[in-house]
Amino acid sequence: MIHIAVSPPTHLTLEQIFQTRIQILATTLRHSTLNNYRCTVQRFLSYLHAEFPKVHRLSQLRRDPHVLGWLRALCEQHRPLSNKTRQQYMLCLRRLFDDLIGDGFSLPPGLILSDDFPPQPQYLPKPLSPEEDQRLREELRRINDLPANALLLTRATGIRIGECIHLAVDCLRSLGQDQWALHVPLGKLYTERLVPVDEDGRQIITRILALRALTPSSTLAKSTGWLLPRSGGFASSYQTLCKALSRAAERAACSTRVTPHRLRHTFATEMLRLGVSLPALMQLLGHNDISMTLRYLQVTQQDLQREFHLACQTIARRNLIPKLELHESLFSGSSDLPGIRRALEGARHLLEMYRRQLTHEKSRRRLQRLENRIMAVTAELDSFTPEK
Repeated sequence: MIHIAVSPPTHLTLEQIFQTRIQILATTLRHSTLNNYRCTVQRFLSYLHAEFPKVHRLSQLRRDPHVLGWLRALCEQHRPLSNKTRQQYMLCLRRLFDDLIGDGFSLPPGLILSDDFPPQPQYLPKPLSPEEDQRLREELRRINDLPANALLLTRATGIRIGECIHLAVDCLRSLGQDQWALHVPLGKLYTERLVPVDEDGRQIITRILALRALTPSSTLAKSTGWLLPRSGGFASSYQTLCKALSRAAERAACSTRVTPHRLRHTFATEMLRLGVSLPALMQLLGHNDISMTLRYLQVTQQDLQREFHLACQTIARRNLIPKLELHESLFSGSSDLPGIRRALEGARHLLEMYRRQLTHEKSRRRLQRLENRIMAVTAELDSFTPEK
């Protein structure tokens, strides 16, 4: 079979070329992702028309000044875009450039390079403090309704809130004698897993099932097979849980805003503090990349540093240099030999007190030598016998 290369049409405008490529992407991408591509094209072409009105063909595009000028404009506009948003635009435009080159359009290579992408801020989990975590769980147990128990379940197992909403009625599975696990269905990363649960987790699920049985039959009819009854869709259930958590966190006097995902952060951080290995935690959380789990290690490393410095402060307090007591007898004003000896002893005593306060080692050694001389004089006095 002979393949005949088809040249791309040359009469299309830049808008038509990009829109045609986006329509092809529409067969595989989600609606929200397509909107990102459309917004990217609109911004880029608006910039070209305003700054370089003579550019009408793809072959006219150059990295400098066209693409680099647009990247600078994204940073210098009245309300600068975040690094994340700029990175999203750049990824979309680079993908479109690569696809158009594959379609046979004439475009110079390397219009957008890896070095052009803005640095991303380091993302670290935000677990609750042990004190706030304890107060929040006590408040949720006090409320003891379906949303509160669902939130307790996410805290006890570390599952995502979306995974909790999609749990099946029979999600609790027996793995052997006194061994139970929660079957978590396909979630954010399209994986399913079994998460071990302890007795507390089993009791939470038992309470959820009991409360579920009290739900009106009209609601249960829409929730066949789900552990958590739902009167609407996923978004409605998610908002219900978020609002319930926000109210409980306020009553528990949490100092910052608490989201359902912070319960997952708190679970993961607690597991590491208790000695769970990173590979095991990776499985518990359903991560498919160990780098995602390593973020929690950085959080516990901060805990380690804080506890280390607190320990150092405690040691320093325990090892404070004791103050030497001064006795008035050391400074009696008698002019006989015993009085002179007591005066020398008092001087040596004061030098020792002063020496212990110094941190400069050379000065401490000089004072030590001076004390030794005073002790030598004292020894000479002890052997001194006045002539009669």
